[in-house]
Amino acid sequence: MSNKKYIVDGDGLPQWSNPISHAVVVNNMCFVSGQLAVNLDGNYNQGTVQEETKLAFSNFFAALTNANFAKEDVVFIDIAFDDLEDLPVVNAIFMKLFPEKKRPARTIYQAEALPFGGKIKITGTAIKDLST
Repeated sequence: MSNKKYIVDGDGLPQWSNPISHAVVVNNMCFVSGQLAVNLDGNYNQGTVQEETKLAFSNFFAALTNANFAKEDVVFIDIAFDDLEDLPVVNAIFMKLFPEKKRPARTIYQAEALPFGGKIKITGTAIKDLST
């Protein structure tokens, strides 16, 4: 079996100035790089933790969409905060995005510093079910 691997880029994704890919697809798996509250022009959008979380998730889902994956394919989310006291706000958004019994595995942790002085960074993995 040969591995199919490609870099995800495209419309609806921030224009990075850093040398990273938004996501990489290998066969039926999509690995999404850490998404921040960055606008499409690549500028950091400083705001409340709620605003930054919504924009970071929007960027995360845009990377999935460009890779032809869906929210339902997400199996793992990694969330880094600059302040764990923001967890209740992020949990409320997370629970709306991922209904009960459809939530991916998740890790959370506090980071000393995030790029651009951001409040949150979201990374994740999606796997397509090839049996359907």
